[in-house]
Amino acid sequence: MDKTMVNSPADYNLPQLTTISLGWGVQSWGLTAMSALGVLPKVDYAIHGNTGWERSETVAFAKRWTPWVEEHGIKVVTVQSKRSGYIVNKSQGIFAPVFTAREDGSPSGMMRRQCTSEWKIVPMRRWLSAELKRRGLSKSPGVVEQWIGFTLDEAQRVAPDDVKYITKAHPYLEMLDRPYTRQMVIHWLRENGLEVPVKSACVFCPFHGYHQWREIQLAGNGDWQRAIEVDRAIRHKRPGYLCYICDDRKPLGDHDFTRQMALW
Repeated sequence: MDKTMVNSPADYNLPQLTTISLGWGVQSWGLTAMSALGVLPKVDYAIHGNTGWERSETVAFAKRWTPWVEEHGIKVVTVQSKRSGYIVNKSQGIFAPVFTAREDGSPSGMMRRQCTSEWKIVPMRRWLSAELKRRGLSKSPGVVEQWIGFTLDEAQRVAPDDVKYITKAHPYLEMLDRPYTRQMVIHWLRENGLEVPVKSACVFCPFHGYHQWREIQLAGNGDWQRAIEVDRAIRHKRPGYLCYICDDRKPLGDHDFTRQMALW
């Protein structure tokens, strides 16, 4: 090969770095475990974008299972945004897609969702860029393959990456004997003697349903109070509007999910 040619077109579909986007929830943990046990090809890295607001159970789960993953030949990397606060400043707004209401209390929509990009995607790409440089690799199309744990019940979320050097792969939909649902992943984990984690999300995520809020309130580990404090802190951060974590536009602390019916 001509040594002046960095990459040939034939190389573009051959990833030189393979990673898993690891949130330590059911699907991403299942992908990591399948790779570790040889059910799926062995990846180079499992990259966790630490928001700083994960549930206590998720933090403890990651601490328990990181050594196991690395003993099976996959390096776990944790990255974190330099801007991990849920509020940056008034000009940049609130990162989380909180619910808003007008001053008279009438609903007005939601704030733009920036948390996934700022807290996960951007720091992961920053780390990947540095790793490619360290390895002497160029940002050629498809040089990185990033596994995403979308299952059949969320296949509508599949979308290509918006940077050319990363190719997204969806092993639950593309690499196994049949497409997997989330429940099938849970069954596989149990069949293989592996722990099933709680749903991975920030403690104050506005997309929590009744069951997640009930779990958080009952846990007694401080996460419920952390979420209440965030809810209070955002209330007047958008001039002319009131901001809430709950879609009923009521303070989180006014709810008792241990008693109320599952109406959400």
